[in-house]
Amino acid sequence: MAEGGKHPGGRPSTYDSSYHPVKAAKLCKLGATDAELADFFEVSIATICRWRLEHEEFCESIKIAKESLADARVKRSLYHRAVGYTYETTKLFNGPNGVVEVAHTEHVPPEVTAQKFWLINRCKDEFREKQETVVTGADGGPIKTENVVYSGVLAGEDKTI
Repeated sequence: MAEGGKHPGGRPSTYDSSYHPVKAAKLCKLGATDAELADFFEVSIATICRWRLEHEEFCESIKIAKESLADARVKRSLYHRAVGYTYETTKLFNGPNGVVEVAHTEHVPPEVTAQKFWLINRCKDEFREKQETVVTGADGGPIKTENVVYSGVLAGEDKTI
């Protein structure tokens, strides 16, 4: 109670620390947005935002789940670009009786850049981007250096005495 025995005001929070972070993480791994989280917990989007600010475990569970979902989607997309993929679509054609919709199988060929990126990062021992250069002297010995002093006229210097 607040000063003078009065209630501090406002409605009590509906947040449950033993339940909400776990459920929120599961929903986010399935691709749930903040609006969908709010709908699931039967609260407003503003409440979801407030829970993130007030409850670190809730914020972290959502953050980790959304990051892992995003990472997984990018990995899957990179893989499909590296090996190629096929998908079903429809195409529209002008026929003698008007526009005709035809089912079509579209093939996206593998992409060399995606393959290179995948191999460099996944098979580091076999495929490297790094090049090493070793410089040695004659017969693999040390490099010999000499200090040479040049005397004479420098470019742009006045030659008159």
